[in-house]
Amino acid sequence: MTYVIAQPCVDVTDRACVDECPVDCIYEGRRSLYIHPDECVDCGACEPVCPVEAIFYEDDLPGEWAPYLADNAAFFSAPLPGRESGLGSPGGAAGLGPLGVDTPLVADLPPQNAAEGAG
Repeated sequence: MTYVIAQPCVDVTDRACVDECPVDCIYEGRRSLYIHPDECVDCGACEPVCPVEAIFYEDDLPGEWAPYLADNAAFFSAPLPGRESGLGSPGGAAGLGPLGVDTPLVADLPPQNAAEGAG
């Protein structure tokens, strides 16, 4: 089981969850953040600090955002633009910094308006 970051995070610049994560498993794409499913220890520290309520426990992910479960995992396992292979499990986000790419699901979204609470 893991936590998942869904659509409300897209285009949000707040990184409170990154600061709160004790195991450094939240990675930064170009437009969204992604939780590494193998590195997450299910502590839940990230969920209450998210200003747009985009973080959900896997079993509590609303149906409308169900695709984000596989999407978060794909960020680490699938080749993305500019990367020939998946990121794998680097063992922490801090050493990598922003990765500058997103999964197709996120990259193909229109710009989100934070004022509407949608990221």
